[in-house]
Amino acid sequence: MSTFTDVLQGVPATLGITAGALAIGIVGGIPLVLARVGRFVALRVVCRPLIDLVRGIPPIVWLFILYFGIGTYAPSLTAMTAAVLGLGLISAAYFAEIYRGGLNAIKAGQWEAASALALSRSTTLWSVIMPQVARVCLPAAVTYGVSLLKDSSIAYVIGVTEILYYANDISTRESNPVGPYLWATLIYLAITIPCTMAARYLGARVAGRVAR
Repeated sequence: MSTFTDVLQGVPATLGITAGALAIGIVGGIPLVLARVGRFVALRVVCRPLIDLVRGIPPIVWLFILYFGIGTYAPSLTAMTAAVLGLGLISAAYFAEIYRGGLNAIKAGQWEAASALALSRSTTLWSVIMPQVARVCLPAAVTYGVSLLKDSSIAYVIGVTEILYYANDISTRESNPVGPYLWATLIYLAITIPCTMAARYLGARVAGRVAR
């Protein structure tokens, strides 16, 4: 059982990486999607390939760029910070696409109705459209959060002491090297299964409730 408790030490770091990267993604995705679908052609032209570029590069490459590249010139950049920033950058790109999908799900009649009520474009966006977009995007956001939690395991390659770091470290000293990884698997499942069930529940709740 000591192996389990040793691996369990990595949970705070895993949750910390996930929460930090998720927060950056949720906030950072907003200006990206506004630029992506906005009226300014120049922003749209720049933003679309930028999002594709960020999503197209493997997360581990971003961590290496930040920690071993930029970190060389910024000694104060810790492995934990690099992991949060790297995965947060990727999350922002993914959330921009999640938000765009939510915006596309809102029918044009919503904008027309708000215009008929003499609401400004900004008021329509934040008071009428965005609450509906948030409801539509919630299941996808939760699902992505689960995926992000699993992706946080790659942070061990730059020395972040998360779940996989402890499992890998313990396995080199155990007579049964597979045991720590099995415990790590169970811990990940204990965290991700409830989140996955929540995503399915939210998906069922919002189905059919999007404004037509």
